[in-house]
Order: sequence, then C-alpha cells, then structure tokens
Amino acid sequence: MGDADITLRHLARRRPEDLVRALVPETRPIEVLGWVDSQVTNIERRLDKALRLRVGGEPRVLHVEFCFALRDDVPDRIFEYLGFLFAALRLEASGEPVPPIESVAVVLSGRRRRLPATGKRRIAWPGRPFSGARFRIDAVYQRTVGELRARGSVLWLAFAPLARNATAAALREIVAEIQAGAKTAEERAELYTALLVMAAIDPWGHNLLKELIIMVEDKEEGLLRRTPIIGELIIEAEQRGEQRGEQRGEQKAIAALLGRLFARRLGRRPTSDEERLIAERARAIGPGEVEDALLDLEGEALTRWLAEPIRTS
Repeated sequence: MGDADITLRHLARRRPEDLVRALVPETRPIEVLGWVDSQVTNIERRLDKALRLRVGGEPRVLHVEFCFALRDDVPDRIFEYLGFLFAALRLEASGEPVPPIESVAVVLSGRRRRLPATGKRRIAWPGRPFSGARFRIDAVYQRTVGELRARGSVLWLAFAPLARNATAAALREIVAEIQAGAKTAEERAELYTALLVMAAIDPWGHNLLKELIIMVEDKEEGLLRRTPIIGELIIEAEQRGEQRGEQRGEQKAIAALLGRLFARRLGRRPTSDEERLIAERARAIGPGEVEDALLDLEGEALTRWLAEPIRTS
C-alpha cells in the first residue's frame, strides 16, 4: 500500500497497546507481548502485521491489515497471509498448539455507503459448510473525528483527516493534541507525516490538505522538506494548485505522481493512452486505490488492469 502502509505500520509498532485497545473488544485483561518476528524466512518474512497477545491469560494473535479500500482481492490477501502466519507459528513452536488468530482490515477509503462489519474468504464447495477465513472490518474513514478521539490515543488522531466530518477547525485541534501528546519529537514528526498522508487520500473530498500543510508547518517547521515520503509529493501538488487552479492542479499532480510510480514499476514511462487511463481511474475510484494497484501488480498484470472497465462500488 506504499507510503500510507509504511507510515501506519511504523506508528503501530510504536504504540501497539493503543492499536489493540481499539481493535480488541474484550472485557478481560489484555497483555501485549510484542510483534510476531518469524525466523522462518522461507515461509514469510513480513509478519510484522501480527501481534502476540495474552487475553485473560490465554495466548492470542491479532493480525492487522491496513487497506486503501476494500477491494475484491483483500479477502484473498488476508486468507493468504493467515496461511503463512499459521505455518510460521506452528513451526516455531513445534508440538504446541497454535494460538487462535483474529484478523482486522482497517480500511482508509471507499464507498460512501456503510461497509459491513465483517468479511470472509470462502474456499468450500458451493452448498457445503463454510470453510475459509472470516475477518473484521474497521472502516476508519467512515467514523467521525469524535469517534477517533474516543479511542484515546494520538495514534488514532492521525486518521482524523479521513473522518467523514473532518473540518479545518477540527484538524487544527488535532494538530494541537498531537503536539501535546506525542512522546518524543521523532514520534510527533511521524504523526504529522501520517496526518498529511491521510489528508492526501481524502475519501470524502474535504480538500483540507493545503490548510493542513500550513498547520503542520506552523508547529513543525521544515517537516515537509525533510521527510522523503511526503516532501516532494505534497509540495508539487501545492505548487500546481497555485499555478492552474487548486482542483485542476492537484489532479494533475496526482496523475504525474502515479505516472512516475508506473515508470518505476515497469521500467518505462507510460504511453499517452496509459497516462489517460491512470488519470481516469484516479478520478473514478480515488488515487489511493490506483496507487495500491501500481504497488501490488507487475508487468502485464498491471497493463491488463489499466485496460479493464472501471468498476466502482
């Protein structure tokens, strides 16, 4: 999922207790033991999405998947990841039972209509009892700023630009709360970075990125220019907005950025037709989902995806 995934997973590793407090609905005591760090490299090296817990004294594992949108391939990815995770846990504790595992998909953008609370990947034959994987869905972008605040952590404040009722006034308060609540200057900079990355996703069309840039720079001068993840991208979007009109400029900046990502993935610049298709998809389904596809797909699979009819929820 690119920059958003990197940013959010890094923040989550800093504050796993805050992640668990919001995502594990338990009245029993919960102890966070740490992130799964498998040495079984021939199975899966990216197990940093899973947390070892003890719930009421019993071992549990929580798998958290950050998703730009609840695309059709999300259940497949979760099912595949659970297979790798189960195999790694089983090999590392030979002869001992594998702890129960629960998956949560934290969704950052998508349709306006409410997403379901659960998803599933069924692998059984039609008409047979269910077998496969079920997972919970936390459509964080469909929550309000107040609901995110109620989770009681600056970790969740970083998602505020995604909230359906986000406003410039609310984000000004969020920036101040992060300023006061971050443990270190490094964590504060990371939280502000996450705020800007979330604002760039903008699932509700609030168009608050430019104002948020000013707010963050007032608190953390120079952050944009010293942070590779956001510096070039946001500054370019801002400059183009000033030169050609804010909305048109941001659209062109996003298309140019996605075009550069295409070039890095395929080793060549997109053709004029491919540039047009990238721009059309970004307008229809959101730049975040297009970026996700550009990162997930390779070679001919990517060019086929661009040529397919655009499907929206």
